[in-house]
Amino acid sequence: MNKQENSITSGVIWKQLLLFFFPILIGTFFQQLYNTVDTIIVGQYVGTSALAAVGTTGTVINLLVGFFVGISSGATVIISQFFGAYDSENISKAVHTSIALAIVSGAVIMVLGIATARPVLQLMQVPEEIIDDAVLYMNIYYAGIIANMIYNVGTGILRAIGDSRMPLYVLIACCIANVLLDLLFVVVFRWAVFGVALATVLSLVISAILIMIRLMGTREVYRVELKKIRFDKVILKNVIRIGLPSGLQSVAYSFSNVLIQAAINGFGTTAIAAWSAIGKVDGFVWMVMGAFGISVTTFVGQNFGARCYDRVKRCARSGLLMCMGSVVSISALIYIFGAPLLRFFTGDEAVVEIGVRFFHVLAPSYFLFVFIEILSGAIRGVGEALQPMLITCVGVCGLRIIWLLVAVPIWHTMEMVAMNYPVTWVITAGVFIIYYCRGKWLDRSIRREHDPNHTTLKQKKAA
Repeated sequence: MNKQENSITSGVIWKQLLLFFFPILIGTFFQQLYNTVDTIIVGQYVGTSALAAVGTTGTVINLLVGFFVGISSGATVIISQFFGAYDSENISKAVHTSIALAIVSGAVIMVLGIATARPVLQLMQVPEEIIDDAVLYMNIYYAGIIANMIYNVGTGILRAIGDSRMPLYVLIACCIANVLLDLLFVVVFRWAVFGVALATVLSLVISAILIMIRLMGTREVYRVELKKIRFDKVILKNVIRIGLPSGLQSVAYSFSNVLIQAAINGFGTTAIAAWSAIGKVDGFVWMVMGAFGISVTTFVGQNFGARCYDRVKRCARSGLLMCMGSVVSISALIYIFGAPLLRFFTGDEAVVEIGVRFFHVLAPSYFLFVFIEILSGAIRGVGEALQPMLITCVGVCGLRIIWLLVAVPIWHTMEMVAMNYPVTWVITAGVFIIYYCRGKWLDRSIRREHDPNHTTLKQKKAA
């Protein structure tokens, strides 16, 4: 691997960060559009009950998928560090280990998901009139989950080496396919929820194929060769060390979101439909924060691997400032124009009214999560994943569960359900700021990097 100039480790940080960020943002927009089209078509052409059925499945699906995607995110950090250090041999090992992990994880999710779909929805108190459609959607989705995992892992590989454009192109193709298939299956064939689910799965298959064509067609060090797809024990150990905390954090988030969904379900089908529509508008805030978080993690990982330690915190600071400005602007738009945005998804004014009340609580507090997203992303970028997981699980997920179990039953309103977000975010953001500013996370990672007995450094020397 030739030491060519790497703009991530040597260029002007804010400029390179934006160049990397925008393809991710646009790609995430198309991913959001991908999901939004499902909601619009179901809400407008099938009805409120079908909208509620599809909407109630998201938290359950994310519980399983998020865990394994979180684990595989450890591979992204490892690959970005090896790439920054120009370590060709270990890049190849990490790439093939990641693909193997995607295939095995997808198979596990498929079996667990199909086996537990109905029991879990029953535990969440999903209304009887929509549970059959919800189970149908989940089973079809799980049947194609291996493609979803390959896409997610493949995208992580490309972003780890600094390519944020190819995932964008794949998402655009995937989104176009999803729109066309939705229109065909739902509007023309009248397949309702079955049509939406099938369109989603086929679109995911297309995205997985395109990603694999890209990874198998390159001549660079991250090329995928089918005969090399296997687990490397040392690489897998490091992937799990970094990724398992992220996976557990995702499970904690998803579990708390399942409780939120269960609380929403208690308010009836109209509230469930409103929550589904809220999630589509709300998703535009999260896609901006997520894109900046991925960018910061990649930049920190490559600079840490290149031992450009002075640039690590500069990357985080630039990402934090740009993300904050973006989120505050979007929050203001949602607060002001929440009602017309919700009407894109439903013509039911009762649904819109509930959504507006929710946004009046959420919109002023989104900025708090910027600190959580960016600072935890920077800390994970250097390989410290346990501490961000503990802070997030206790501060966000743990307090959220307490709020839902204690406060909501006493004041049983949608506004009290919504209040769990600002309450938990302000506490967790404060803890992250203190932990980040103390700087021990970076010092500890540098010491581990220079430890001659550390596995990763041994691999580098061997290469």
